[in-house]
Amino acid sequence: MQPTTAGEERPHGLVRAMGVWDVLLFNIAAVVGPRWVATAAHTGPSSISLWITAALLFFLPSALVITELVTRYPHVGGIYSWTHEAFGPFHGFVSGWAYWTYTIVYFPALLSASVAMSVYMGGARFAALALNKGFVMGGSLVILALAIWLNLVGVKIGKWLENAGAIGTYLPLMLLVLFGAWFAVHFGSTTHFTAASMGLQVNWGTINYWSQIAFAFSGLEVVCFMSEEVRDPQRTLKHGILGAAVAIAAIYILGTMGTLAILHPGQVDLRAGAIQALTTAAGQFGLVWIAIIAAMVLAVGNVGGVGTTVAGVARVPFAAGLDRYLPKAFGKIHPKWRTPWVAMLVQGGAAAILLIVSQIGGTNAASAYQILVDATDVMYFISFVYMFLAVLKLRQRPDRGQPGHALIPGGQLGVWVCGLLGLVITALAIVVSLIPPDDLQGSRVVFEVKVIGICAALLLSGLILYWRKGKRGPVETGAGAAL
Repeated sequence: MQPTTAGEERPHGLVRAMGVWDVLLFNIAAVVGPRWVATAAHTGPSSISLWITAALLFFLPSALVITELVTRYPHVGGIYSWTHEAFGPFHGFVSGWAYWTYTIVYFPALLSASVAMSVYMGGARFAALALNKGFVMGGSLVILALAIWLNLVGVKIGKWLENAGAIGTYLPLMLLVLFGAWFAVHFGSTTHFTAASMGLQVNWGTINYWSQIAFAFSGLEVVCFMSEEVRDPQRTLKHGILGAAVAIAAIYILGTMGTLAILHPGQVDLRAGAIQALTTAAGQFGLVWIAIIAAMVLAVGNVGGVGTTVAGVARVPFAAGLDRYLPKAFGKIHPKWRTPWVAMLVQGGAAAILLIVSQIGGTNAASAYQILVDATDVMYFISFVYMFLAVLKLRQRPDRGQPGHALIPGGQLGVWVCGLLGLVITALAIVVSLIPPDDLQGSRVVFEVKVIGICAALLLSGLILYWRKGKRGPVETGAGAAL
């Protein structure tokens, strides 16, 4: 495998249409989720120190690792191609499969949270719809279909959905910060912020949320799957990733503080807490219309967030299709729109099926959401284990340090620090994802069985596909051969 130079065009038929601002906004849309602000606020003021800890020990090392790997190996497929580069085809496939299938579980959780937040477009009186499984399922399917369609018709059009998604997500959270400060000045903060209350607290009741805080900082790698659609990828991705990282960390911390200034932790809805707090504060000042507009803008942001995952992650099965680990149809490009349309449609169809299944039966909407979130964390962080191992394995390659490479500061020591920090936090996130939260409604054993069962079924199906591919013989052409 040989590294690709910054200006080299790859022979996969993709179109380079994304610049620095597109990448920066894509990253904000891919990473920032108002539901993570709600999750943090629900745990109380101690989440402030948890945000800061996660930013320093996980988000920063992740950003540096991702920036180095993508500028050294700007290939379609991202983590899939980096792991393939470091450990060979089997591990490359497992990492890519874990990443792709995590989105199948992730979409239902993201979509249900998006619908729960969208009900506030009608004001607080419609908030009960967030717990209506039929409404949540129907709205989720509509958002999913819209996001897939806009990305199917081409990256030149789809990128505007992601750009709008970033703005539609960030602006309401900025309003939340302003209203939180205004509320605290006029009425006093609902939650008391002291050194003791904001200190890092370790207990079984909140430990499940640790992995969700780490996951909230994930997503900077998504745009890397589209590196063959980025202009001057080495320079553009470097600035787009590191610039977005600063903006993301700031809005998470300040947004959580704004939410807690308005609501008590026990009042915060796990999915729609951010817009819930904004609506509450706006109502106190007679400005409910601002909250309704913010909810409308946030609805656009949520669709854009879904769009980033559709756009980026579909490039993983596309690369695997080129390598023939998945049926070769996955490697097809639409003749008109130049997008991996088969991969997108299969991804969306599988997510729609799981969304429907997750809402069937006695599990309430909140518990179904929590199961999907934890299964998402486990699958996602498996691929991150591979990513951090890959940067350690590739640290001594002779190609490291060529022009255009954005290397981790500190030389070999810096690589070891970032790689090992990332590995430890990732492993911890996987373990705590299997621990049910204290406020879970339903059986804790059933919760754990469902989470483990979903993950085991997804991984086993991937291993079966890889074994069947091995029976057909070695790959002769494809993405892996071209890397």
